[in-house]
Amino acid sequence: MELVLREKSEERDNFWFQMPVHYPRYSKKDYEEMPEWQLDRLLAQYGLLVTGDLNSKRSFAIGAFLWA
Repeated sequence: MELVLREKSEERDNFWFQMPVHYPRYSKKDYEEMPEWQLDRLLAQYGLLVTGDLNSKRSFAIGAFLWA
């Protein structure tokens, strides 16, 4: 299965995305204090390219990853 996905992705400008096995386990406070580079990296791991300022990225991450 992995080989097939990679072959198909090479046809689309070498784009490759694999869903991480674990869901992030950060608290709301963690997201509120997380530096921008770390938020960018976390969101990119899930294929989420969020534009905007740091507050909008934090808000998006909180909405996407926290259920309570």
